[in-house]
Amino acid sequence: MKTKLSTRIALATVITMSGLSLSGCSDNNQATSANGAPDDVTTLRFSHFMTANDNMNTEGFEPWAKKIEEESNGRLKIEIYPSATLSKPGATYDAAAKGTVDIGMQVQGYTAGRFPLTQVVELPGISNTAEQQTCILYKLYDDGIISDEYEDTHLLALMGSGQGALHTVDKPIRTPADMKGMRIRQPSVVASHIIEATGAAPVGMPASDTYTSLQRSVIDGLAFTWQPIQAFRLDELLNAHTNIPFYNSTFVVTMNKDKYNSLPDDLKKVIDDNSGLVMSDRIAKIFDKSNEEAMAAARAKGDTMIDIPDPLNDPEWQGPLLEGTQRYLDELAAKGLDGQTVYEKTKVASTACL
Repeated sequence: MKTKLSTRIALATVITMSGLSLSGCSDNNQATSANGAPDDVTTLRFSHFMTANDNMNTEGFEPWAKKIEEESNGRLKIEIYPSATLSKPGATYDAAAKGTVDIGMQVQGYTAGRFPLTQVVELPGISNTAEQQTCILYKLYDDGIISDEYEDTHLLALMGSGQGALHTVDKPIRTPADMKGMRIRQPSVVASHIIEATGAAPVGMPASDTYTSLQRSVIDGLAFTWQPIQAFRLDELLNAHTNIPFYNSTFVVTMNKDKYNSLPDDLKKVIDDNSGLVMSDRIAKIFDKSNEEAMAAARAKGDTMIDIPDPLNDPEWQGPLLEGTQRYLDELAAKGLDGQTVYEKTKVASTACL
């Protein structure tokens, strides 16, 4: 009887010790699952309108997302939704602000009146490259001139896209008179004013709609930077191009403020270390390189190329460009915004960013 009791006590002790041992192992590994992956993974949904094969996505956003995942040891995962599958191109910033998406990228000009002072940077003669334009944006942001326009989100990046050009089918544009009566896709109110000043009709639409609109003759041409021409397959339809720096689109990448604030400090640091001017400048360089490559491809294809490098001093182009510029500044004044002062500061920043 005594032997049986001793055996039972010994067996209970072994079971208890085994349980404590297993409990200890569980405590030491509570941050990882059975397959070694972190248990506390935060997934962020990133929405943008570029196509999946666009090099802005493949060379810009995908490596950025991968770097954040690696530096967070897998605790942050960014799922990218291209081609406006998660939010409309002109509503992505507001979607990020409201938390419908966690991160969003859009062209400021897609939402008329939402970023009025930022769009001063789009005016003719302000910048020549995406890199220069990005530098200008950050000077204005850091000086508090445009920062209020982004206060409802956690800003990740501001960048330029390089100079816009005019692209048409079968009808080359050499002077503003050539545009009279044409229907030209416009990306922003700034470009719209200038297009109107030439006698053409501006038509607003996101980049994703331009291919079918050209195909169906809804528009006769478009105002576009060179970078997306191939990504949206527009090179299949376009055959005449006027390189005239009459507007410059800008982009914003931003994050829902509550989502950002909910992260622990070490994960906030991972995002911050990979955002701001670091992210913006890298993407701007991709834009500039891509603009040159797309332009070279059009030349090699035999497209008609017309270069107007200094339109503000060109006797035929100067009038419409200055008229469009003044109309935009007058609109800002009518809203109680000191657009003229911002314009002067923007020109100073432009010189500093050369």
